[in-house]
Amino acid sequence: MKYALVLLMLATGMVGESALAEKADRNKPMNVEADALRYDDLQQSSVFTGRVVVSKGTIVIRGGQLNVRQDPEGYQFGLVKAEPGKLAFFRQKREGLDEFIEGEGETIEYNGRADVVKFMGKAQLRRYKGAVLNDDMTGGVIVYDNTTDVFTIDNGVATGSPSAAGGRVRAMLTPNPDAAKAPAKGPVPAPATLRPSATLDGVAK
Repeated sequence: MKYALVLLMLATGMVGESALAEKADRNKPMNVEADALRYDDLQQSSVFTGRVVVSKGTIVIRGGQLNVRQDPEGYQFGLVKAEPGKLAFFRQKREGLDEFIEGEGETIEYNGRADVVKFMGKAQLRRYKGAVLNDDMTGGVIVYDNTTDVFTIDNGVATGSPSAAGGRVRAMLTPNPDAAKAPAKGPVPAPATLRPSATLDGVAK
């Protein structure tokens, strides 16, 4: 199988109110720091180079180069490339929770219109509860959909991207203890009681 689809909403009990990424982030201004900038007003595009740091609401992105463009509707699209020998970095808070999504890759694409982040090349994605690592995934390509909290993990072999170690997708998923404690739906059957029998193997005693 060339790819694996991981539905973390089900696998780790992430379904619930305010369980998604920060929805307001896509409408926040993008602030960028870098060593140099080349801006093309006609194409509405910018190229930042050198120790790039991006903040957009709760989103933080770091890398060696950032290409940003804006469409006529005002949606922003970013392509981050890592510094030599390093990985580009992405982090975002999950709405209403003390949880963060954190990922790395040789290249990171941010699509403001679809609210999707794509990690390519030695891709890694982690979910933290506070400061505690809860889930950890690796692959050649990882796509994170902010609107649904669905992650698609590809080993990268079929796409031509640098694949995961051994060409395999790997994931560590921690169970949600709250889900395990949830009461069962419907009435709870009464425990069975032991009663003496008047027969033994069908023969009356």
